[in-house]
Amino acid sequence: MNRRRARCALPLLVPALALLLACGEGKGEGSSPSAAPEAIHPSTAAAGPAQIGRSPARPPAGDGRPLVVFLGDSLTAAFGLAEEQGYPARAAADLERRGLPIRALNAGISGDTTAGGLERLDWLLAQKPDLVVVELGANDGLRGQPLAAVEANLRAIVERARAAGAGVILVGMRIPPNYGPDYAHGFQEIYPRLARELDVPLVPFLLEGVAARPELNLPDGLHPNARGYEIVARTIADALAPVLERLRKRAA
Repeated sequence: MNRRRARCALPLLVPALALLLACGEGKGEGSSPSAAPEAIHPSTAAAGPAQIGRSPARPPAGDGRPLVVFLGDSLTAAFGLAEEQGYPARAAADLERRGLPIRALNAGISGDTTAGGLERLDWLLAQKPDLVVVELGANDGLRGQPLAAVEANLRAIVERARAAGAGVILVGMRIPPNYGPDYAHGFQEIYPRLARELDVPLVPFLLEGVAARPELNLPDGLHPNARGYEIVARTIADALAPVLERLRKRAA
């Protein structure tokens, strides 16, 4: 795991997650931070495998199963748990039981942002994934980053992945209303808007059924525990299944 990012994961992901679900539905008073019209551009250095997850990550050897890259932050990296307890590994096991086996590459880094994901995307796309599951944005929102920059980075990730021949599933997130309800509402709306405009499948909220339930989360109140990740994995597997079915039919 990238140690510097791992150290910053918890400070970026407070206050209590119990506020998370309250921020989504109504648009109230308050001002959002100033918008930025441009995506944060990646560095020219290629992002290599040492930057991904807990240890240098390479995709499993090709054997006919589609390669699915899970691009995300600490929620994808399974912060505080063994990687096999996180949702990418559990979703892969679930899909295997459904007769839809995949090769899963966990590309989660604790503390990562949409800019960080965009910066390391080229190395991941060089692995020639069939699908990229994009779970990013929570750390941007909890830092109060300009919403236009968050949206531009996510848009660039989706467009570049598709240009490389990969399908994309976008995973939505929510944040507490620390920066005002307008900002929280605007953040939440980024994901369905991009899904509509770019015509990609959307998981509305990664932590549906898990957020704000202490028995399903670690003591920090944000990251799921092993039981919580069982639910998250089912949510992701349900979203992946129809996409994988279409891939299989095209390949037949």
